[in-house]
Amino acid sequence: MVRRRGLSVRLRLTLSYAGFLMVAGVLLLTAVWVYLLEYVPDDWNQRMLHQNPNRQLLAYTFAPAAATVLAILLVFGLLGGWFLAGRMLAPLTRITEATRAATDGSLSHRIRLPGRRDEFRELADAFDTMLARLEAHVAEQKRFAANASHELRTPLAVSQTLLEVARADPDRDTGEIIDRLHAVNSRAIDLTEALLLLSRADRRSFPRERVDLSLLAEEAAETLLPLAEERGVTVETRGDIAPTVGSPTLLLQLTTNLLHNAIVHNLPDQGTVRVTTSVHPETVELTVENTGARLTPEVASTLTEPFQRGAERLRTHHAGVGLGLAIVETITRAHDGTLTLTPRPGGGLRVTVELPATALRG
Repeated sequence: MVRRRGLSVRLRLTLSYAGFLMVAGVLLLTAVWVYLLEYVPDDWNQRMLHQNPNRQLLAYTFAPAAATVLAILLVFGLLGGWFLAGRMLAPLTRITEATRAATDGSLSHRIRLPGRRDEFRELADAFDTMLARLEAHVAEQKRFAANASHELRTPLAVSQTLLEVARADPDRDTGEIIDRLHAVNSRAIDLTEALLLLSRADRRSFPRERVDLSLLAEEAAETLLPLAEERGVTVETRGDIAPTVGSPTLLLQLTTNLLHNAIVHNLPDQGTVRVTTSVHPETVELTVENTGARLTPEVASTLTEPFQRGAERLRTHHAGVGLGLAIVETITRAHDGTLTLTPRPGGGLRVTVELPATALRG
């Protein structure tokens, strides 16, 4: 929107200061004039004015002096107001410069306004905080886009290689190539759907309704039971009714991702996954813990980053696309919850999702 240029804030403040000063001067001179009139007679016939002055003589001598005083007040008000307005608006100038720099793409610039806290300092600090978060978010998005591009390029490159092999060797068994192309294409589709789910959850554009986490845990466990049996992993679910408000689809995806991750990244045989739901005064918790390799706290803290699979985690046909815990974190954040990853002393990982609780209906 194009705006017509008007008076600057500094000029308006200057005129306001000068105007108030002039009004105060007029009121003061008026009060003095009225006070003096009480003690000066109104006598035109008196000729000895130097002995007995009257109101006419007072007006003749007082008016020029009053006009001079008002002129001095006007000049003083304009100059002083311009100076004071400039001093007071100096922080706003720095904020404006920082805003323009951010508009031009420089998110690393900070105002860092010195001095004691006031309205301008609070605005500058809030703006610096916003820039820091925005810079971190943009950096995260760039890193995510680069990782996503790399992950999507891999199945496309594999597909191209398989097609070139088939073209170069017409007598090659097409069934094997078709099976490999199907597996690669399925991985690309899974990755694309995961990216779309991640974007949808991050925008928080979903309807909310009452959800019981314990039922979602049972449903996810039943769905992934064949995978658990195939890998020799025992899945145990227990806990209380855990009511919350959110998207049933997204929360089921969250629970499924956690359980899938716990099954896949487990011991080669005789592994265990425990899924527990609990209720607290203001929150409900979903905890998924599994046996497995030992993880350091440093490694555990990076597992929610996109396309992270932990230390020495192999890509198998069940390894996922590296977005499982990243999706979990995004869904948790979209539901105003917290996600905590803690390495287990004996190996494996404990993941706790804490969401706002909803009172049970009678």
